[in-house]
Amino acid sequence: MTASHSDSLVVLFGATAGAYGAKLGSDERELILLVWQVVDLHSKKVGTLHKSLVKADNLDLSDQCREVSALTPEGLSKAEPLDRVLQQFSQLVSSDLKVLGRSSYTLCSDGQLLIRQVLHPETSKKNLLLSDCFYSFYDLRKEFRSCYPSSAAGKDQTIKTMAEYLGLGTDEAEEDFGVWQVKTMVAIIFSMLSEGGNHVFTEPETVKHKYETGPCSKSETVDSETVIRARGLPWQSSDQDIARFFKGLNIAKGGVALCLNSQGRRNGEALVRFVNSEQRDLALERHKHHMGSRYIEVYKATGEEFLKIAGGTSNEVAQFLSKENQVIIRMRGLPFTATQEDVLGFLGPECPVTGGKEGLLFVKYPDGRPTGDAFVLFSCEEYAQSALKKHKEILGKRYIELFRSTAAEVQQVLNRYMSTPLIPTLPTPIIPVIPPPYTIATGSVRDCVRLRGLPYTAGIDDILEFMGDATGDIKPHGVHMVLNQQGRPSGDAFIQMKSADKAFMVAQKCHKKMMKDRYVEVFQCSGEEMNFVLMGGTLNRSGLSPPPCKLPCLSPPAYAAFQTAAVIPAEAALYQPQALLPTTRTPQASAAAPPAVTYYPAQAAQLYMNYTAYYPSPPVSPTTVGYIAAPPGAVAAAATATHTPILPQPGALVRMQGLPYNTGMKEILSFFQGYQLQADSILMLYNFNGQPSGKALVTFPSLDLAKKAVAEKNGQLLGSRYVELYLV
Repeated sequence: MTASHSDSLVVLFGATAGAYGAKLGSDERELILLVWQVVDLHSKKVGTLHKSLVKADNLDLSDQCREVSALTPEGLSKAEPLDRVLQQFSQLVSSDLKVLGRSSYTLCSDGQLLIRQVLHPETSKKNLLLSDCFYSFYDLRKEFRSCYPSSAAGKDQTIKTMAEYLGLGTDEAEEDFGVWQVKTMVAIIFSMLSEGGNHVFTEPETVKHKYETGPCSKSETVDSETVIRARGLPWQSSDQDIARFFKGLNIAKGGVALCLNSQGRRNGEALVRFVNSEQRDLALERHKHHMGSRYIEVYKATGEEFLKIAGGTSNEVAQFLSKENQVIIRMRGLPFTATQEDVLGFLGPECPVTGGKEGLLFVKYPDGRPTGDAFVLFSCEEYAQSALKKHKEILGKRYIELFRSTAAEVQQVLNRYMSTPLIPTLPTPIIPVIPPPYTIATGSVRDCVRLRGLPYTAGIDDILEFMGDATGDIKPHGVHMVLNQQGRPSGDAFIQMKSADKAFMVAQKCHKKMMKDRYVEVFQCSGEEMNFVLMGGTLNRSGLSPPPCKLPCLSPPAYAAFQTAAVIPAEAALYQPQALLPTTRTPQASAAAPPAVTYYPAQAAQLYMNYTAYYPSPPVSPTTVGYIAAPPGAVAAAATATHTPILPQPGALVRMQGLPYNTGMKEILSFFQGYQLQADSILMLYNFNGQPSGKALVTFPSLDLAKKAVAEKNGQLLGSRYVELYLV
């Protein structure tokens, strides 16, 4: 008959300026009404019934709100703001409890929505502090279902259906909005406490005060009914910011996983794991709610997706994250020679790291080389804020970036680097193909056309249909589809015509002609221009822009000789064609050199055997240290003969890091003046967006010269930046 948690209940009802009932709080509208009454669970006496209007910042009421509540903007404009109403609530409840001779109480509301979806999110956005009583409450619908198992499920219950089930003859029309609801809820509670129901209120719902960080193991089982994906987050959002967005809902420990892109930067998405499916369903109702000025999309996700991002297997990471209630800061751009003492000295005594060196975690490649990333633990928000003020300060010769981080991000960054192979792999096997008798033209004769803006679903048949009668003037094997780095259609194609006149006629006839639902641009161009574009340059009416890194052109496959081509062993997939350096050019090379080997995805060759050659466009170079360039001509010939890839002389390859993004080959050649380098020796590296990465690979004539360059030029300025050099 009595509650083990408290002496009394405070029956609470509220409404917003927007949706009502099952959609309460889903539209982010503000609270405009609170009605409450104290119920003594021992004597079954009640205190005074209180009704308080709340002045919202936006007094534009929805039609449903006006109809159900009969409230008006004029009446609400005279009300008190939410912070004053909450103060009055606490004072009046304390007064009523004193009259009844009680000292403790627990809230009791009709369902979860008022507490979780309205009060907590709104007070969080307005930076108001809710008293402890709002972190524990009874859900009357669940309690009713527990007392009367034969009644409808909790989510289908309403105050009216519960009253009807008990045969309570209350008339909603006789009372003000909110007053009837509270009176009826009190009557339902008394019926549950009666001898027939004999209900005991013992296990209240709880709302977590704060989000708990922690590690997640890949061996854990994560229920897919508890996970959501949030999209559109500001890039600097932390796990605490995301937890605040979902304020009122209980996120599992370590349940916020920020997603990173291929460069290790946050991509505006996060996976969030809740304690149960009920909380997850409430989170989905916050779809397109706002975080600052941005709306956040919320979708269902799976447990497998969460474990892929947040799950870890490293004991080192688990030990690092085992310290409870720590604020995690990520440091990026550290010199590769930086030690724990250097980092602690950089942070200084005003930012004490938890456990000293034990509170530092350096991120490394599988072979132990540093990546320039590290994570740091701080015991409180104050120390973390002091550390963040050092964002972009200098350590050694480099500026350091500092960001808030999460346990899941630690796992994700470690997983990403520790699973990175020393030499990147291609997504599909590659095969060598002997060059055909029909080679791509390289002259200045404008006997080619470029098709731009093709539908991504367009195939060879679509192009031939698009060109109509002009297909008879295409050179054999003269259609070249252009793929992007991911092996998908780029929307471009090049076609070699039998003459410049034929190319001119096709461009005039087909320019801006429709293919499926898109119009296609058709330009006349030369073979030389075509090669430049295939290798990553741009071609438009204003002229030709060279590719970011001039690489040797790839030739289309010789299908007549295809059956004689031997498949390269699986390990050959370690070498990407974008990294091939030009063969050594000598006057005698053209006569003596064996046929060059061209690599194509096997699947692609099968799909477009008669027409299509595939080219990466633009050539995107990976940013990993261990990326190996292909051998020069003599070594390539040996590799062709044995079908086995051969590496260049170990150590003759030097990696440059920290280059200005506008650095070109001319600047690098000037930087290494006197080291016998040629433009063919330099490979600029680009990120997956085709933008300069600030890195390059340089092949020296000998190991001794490479070592000398690293010893003499490491740390010197190129432009306005210090350049770091490493032997690969």
